[in-house]
Amino acid sequence: MSIDPPESLAISEARLLHRVHRVATSLLADAAQRDTVPSAALAELRDFLVAGLLHYHESEENMLWPQLITAAPAGGTGLIELSAEHDDLEAALDTLDAVALRGGEDRTELVMAATVVRDLVDTHLEHGETLLFPALAAHVSDAAWTEFSRSVIASAPSVGAHLGLGFFEQAGTPAELAVITANLPQSALQLIPAMRERARATLNSLQANDQR
Repeated sequence: MSIDPPESLAISEARLLHRVHRVATSLLADAAQRDTVPSAALAELRDFLVAGLLHYHESEENMLWPQLITAAPAGGTGLIELSAEHDDLEAALDTLDAVALRGGEDRTELVMAATVVRDLVDTHLEHGETLLFPALAAHVSDAAWTEFSRSVIASAPSVGAHLGLGFFEQAGTPAELAVITANLPQSALQLIPAMRERARATLNSLQANDQR
């Protein structure tokens, strides 16, 4: 019986990040529909998603895509398709970012904007897993991915960083989380306990069942 080789570090971390994006965008689209969820928690999650997704797309296009095109120029067409999807998603994120969240407002606009982002993210990730994962497996070594991952983390926006930790803990295994946190600077590691507690408080308010 043949045994499949273990996934490369690039694919395993990318797969984990995709799970985080799916969970986070789905949570916002769901929580926005429940008037028991505080506006402050919705704004916290919305701001985290907007900043985080924009940053990751920029990191892919500025750092990862050039590596892949250099290694396999024929794969550039697929990456152009993914970049076009980035453009569509970034327009949707701009719309989501512009929704007013002051408390007591009609959330119809937020629900619509969050749903569009969730659906675009889901479609984009499915496409990306089909096009990108084979390229990562073939052309990105563990060392190269680690360098990319560290660069992404070092340049990541601070907006909602605690939620990033919270989602990684929810979506990943302890082993996967250990790999992610290994790329954090020592100063950030010291903040993990406080970040974890803050994330739990926000996520509890977003995920709590509507008791009406």
